[in-house]
Amino acid sequence: MSLKVKLNIAGMSCVNCSNAIEKVSKKIDGVLEANVNFANASGEFLLKDASVREILEQKIKRLGYFVATDIDEFEAKRDQHITTIRNKFIFAFISSILIMALEMFVAPSTLVNLGMLVLAFLVLAFSGKDFFAHAIEAVKNKNYDMNVLVALGSGSAFLYSLFVVLFVNFLPSDLNHIYVSGVAMIIAFVLLGKYLEERSKAKAGDYLKTLLKISPKTAFLVMSDGQSKEVGVSELKVGDVVIVKNGYNVPCDGMIVQGGAEIDTSMLTGESLPIYKEVGDNVYAGTLNTNGYISVKVTKNSYESLLSQILSLLNDASSKKMPIGRLADKIANIFVPSVVVVSVLTFLGWIIFSGNFAYAISCAICVLIISCPCALGLATPIAIVSSLARGAKAGILVKNPEVLELIKDAKFVAFDKTGTLSKGQISVKSSSLSEKDLELVASAENLSEHLISKAIVRYAKQKCINLQKLNGKFQNIVGQGIVYEDENNQIIIGNEKLLLSKEIILNLDDSKSVKEATNDGSGVILCAINKNFVGFLTLADELKDEAVNVVNELTRLNLQSVILSGDDEKVVANIANKLNLSKYYANMLPEDKFNKIKELSNHGGVIFVGDGINDSPSLKEASIGIAMNSGSDIAKGAGDIVLVKNDLQGVTGLVRLANATMANIKENLFWAFMYNAICIPVAAGVFYPVFGLLLNPVYGSMAMCFSSVTVVLNALRLRYLRLKD
Repeated sequence: MSLKVKLNIAGMSCVNCSNAIEKVSKKIDGVLEANVNFANASGEFLLKDASVREILEQKIKRLGYFVATDIDEFEAKRDQHITTIRNKFIFAFISSILIMALEMFVAPSTLVNLGMLVLAFLVLAFSGKDFFAHAIEAVKNKNYDMNVLVALGSGSAFLYSLFVVLFVNFLPSDLNHIYVSGVAMIIAFVLLGKYLEERSKAKAGDYLKTLLKISPKTAFLVMSDGQSKEVGVSELKVGDVVIVKNGYNVPCDGMIVQGGAEIDTSMLTGESLPIYKEVGDNVYAGTLNTNGYISVKVTKNSYESLLSQILSLLNDASSKKMPIGRLADKIANIFVPSVVVVSVLTFLGWIIFSGNFAYAISCAICVLIISCPCALGLATPIAIVSSLARGAKAGILVKNPEVLELIKDAKFVAFDKTGTLSKGQISVKSSSLSEKDLELVASAENLSEHLISKAIVRYAKQKCINLQKLNGKFQNIVGQGIVYEDENNQIIIGNEKLLLSKEIILNLDDSKSVKEATNDGSGVILCAINKNFVGFLTLADELKDEAVNVVNELTRLNLQSVILSGDDEKVVANIANKLNLSKYYANMLPEDKFNKIKELSNHGGVIFVGDGINDSPSLKEASIGIAMNSGSDIAKGAGDIVLVKNDLQGVTGLVRLANATMANIKENLFWAFMYNAICIPVAAGVFYPVFGLLLNPVYGSMAMCFSSVTVVLNALRLRYLRLKD
């Protein structure tokens, strides 16, 4: 029987690492399928049987990577890998400074040149070793990526410099310049990009561990003698009965068999109001008992709970392959073989037509040096760094820079409702109470800590109503409301069930008024004073001030907005109507949102904006996941982008920033390519027969520097990009 295994793999530094592991794994007898994901440092393997696992792990380790058995071991090895990259960068950077200082301030001599060569060799051997190893693997797989370009540029520059120092009298004086500083700087620049990328990935991958931490670990199990005993959630079996006290999380998926409680389900459904659950109702693991005391019969094992399903969906979404091709790598796949061919042709051309071996070898190597990937290697990272800085300044924290490329293909923007389009806070929408009655009602509610009570008190204070200090008898009736009594007043605030229990019946006109006020899905609180119905308050989760403008702007950017919400149909329809949206979905569980994102993805890229734990699978499944900073840590961990200021205008700002960034990268690559297109023929000696022109290495260095400066200055323009109209 086949076995599916997921391994945490540390030490992968690029997409080619994951490709190499995949290819090697598939060659192992007994490995039926292999899918290695560089983005979340994991691999999923379908094995013939358990005996193949040890062989697979040994093979991966021999390739130079680490296999971790659990999340803690993986994090330790990942952190070690990041530290290694940082140390290699520091060494390369310091060596670069020393080499440049020797070049600029010390008189040239054979001893000085040898000293610089030794430093450059140490940089290649210590800091650049992985680039050469990955370049060899890439060439074997016929994939000429940036690793090949880095190895080619730094390696040829070092070999040419070594040739110049050892055979200084063999070359003409205008060709005996050394390129040692370029060797170290290439390695240092690229390592800096790798270090920042690995740190970003490490932070972005912590959401799964956070979700595991907040999952209920223990439960109060009712024993045969009626006493309760604290046990691990994993020990619970279907049919067991557990007690859930006020303020505790529900430990399992089950059905209430005794009592009643107000359950906060926002982490799963996104509903802003707690829902009263009683005998016969289902409750889910991870939801919070905010008010009440219940006994719950376990109906599902812990690994089958809705919370476990969210964890499973997150794993599945994290393992998907990003449909992204690194633009620089694509260009490198064409550019690198072309440069090698030109270099070989240059050598052969000089040998055939002039017979001058010195010029032949120097021009051939000069072609490789002049194609040094400084500008090409800087084109993407410098634009990304500038883009990230501009986004951060506007409160747009981009955790996964790769999604900036995906935004151009997006067709839909799917919004969660509560806490995303809406403010995520219960508030009083309207009141039919007189000022005097509102004063009494708010004064009674001030004795309660319930979310609805706080909303009513806040509303009264906004109306500049001074609250009375009441000292009578206060009673909180779970799932119904509150009752306050003293020698002067009896105040009843709650639902119709509570009023009926106190023999207060609404007349037809009052019932009609309540129905009209709640047609849009608003909640309602009924109020009676001294046995008389005096009016009602409607509750709502208000739309954010900027929501309408953002949806309109997205439409202008050719993006269709959609609402995916766990709230009631009427509530969602009302919000959709205010935003002039025709596409909305209500009563959605996390799995429903996840599946809807997958469905929409069949018709184009999807940007998903959410804030709750229930949104985290969708945030990972979407092409681009945007989390609100006010949301849960799980959502922020799962999202590619975090809107630090909780401003929806960050969504449109992000689209503008992404479009400008991709345009900037293409411009940078164009200038880098044009530099090579002009300089390579000169380096090859194409103009020598007619004009007697060979590229002086000094001018070659200046041209390389100018190319890099041009790219940097162009990228810096992103820091001043306007993200709002």
